[in-house]
Amino acid sequence: MPVKQIISEHKEKMQKCVEHLSDELKATRTGRASTGLVENIKVDYYGTATPLKHLATLAVPQADMIVIKPFDSAAAKEIEKAIKNSDLSIAPVMDGKIIRLNIPSLSEERRRQLVSGVKQTGEQTKVSIRNIRRDANKQLEKEEQEKLITEDDHELGKKKIDELTKEYSDRVDSIIKAKSDEIMLN
Repeated sequence: MPVKQIISEHKEKMQKCVEHLSDELKATRTGRASTGLVENIKVDYYGTATPLKHLATLAVPQADMIVIKPFDSAAAKEIEKAIKNSDLSIAPVMDGKIIRLNIPSLSEERRRQLVSGVKQTGEQTKVSIRNIRRDANKQLEKEEQEKLITEDDHELGKKKIDELTKEYSDRVDSIIKAKSDEIMLN
C-alpha cells in the first residue's frame, strides 16, 4: 500500500475521532439551553429506540428553555418518559402538545465537575489519536519489511503521521478549551 494511502486512511480516522468528540460535547450542559442536550436522547417509539431529533421539532426560544414539539402527539408521553429517564436531571413540563424543559443555572461546583469531565473526554480522544498514530507506524514498518516501500518513504511517512497527530491533538485541545470556557462563562 502506498505511503500516501496509509497517511490518508489514518488522517480520516483521526478526523472521525475529532468529530466524535464534538458530537459528544454537544450533549454537555453549559448553563445555556441547547438542543444538543436532548437531540440524541433515545425514545421508545413503537418499540424502536429513536433519537428525539427524529420525532420532534426542537427549539430554544430563550437562553434557559428548550421547547419540544412532537410531530406525532401520541409520542409526547414517550418523549416525556425518555427525558425523565435520561441523565439530564431536568423535569419536563407538558403544555398540551408541547414539552418544555427549563434549564436551571449551574453552580460553580457543578461547572468545575463538567469541565473536569470535558477534559477527561478530550484526553480519551487524544489517546485514540495516538493509537491511530501507532497503528499507522506499524503499518509503515510492515510495508518496509516486506520491501513494498523504501526506508526513506517509511521515515517520510512517519514524519507526516507525527505531524497529523500533533495537528489533531491541537484541534482536540482547542475544542476542549472552547467548551470549558463556555461552561465557566455561562
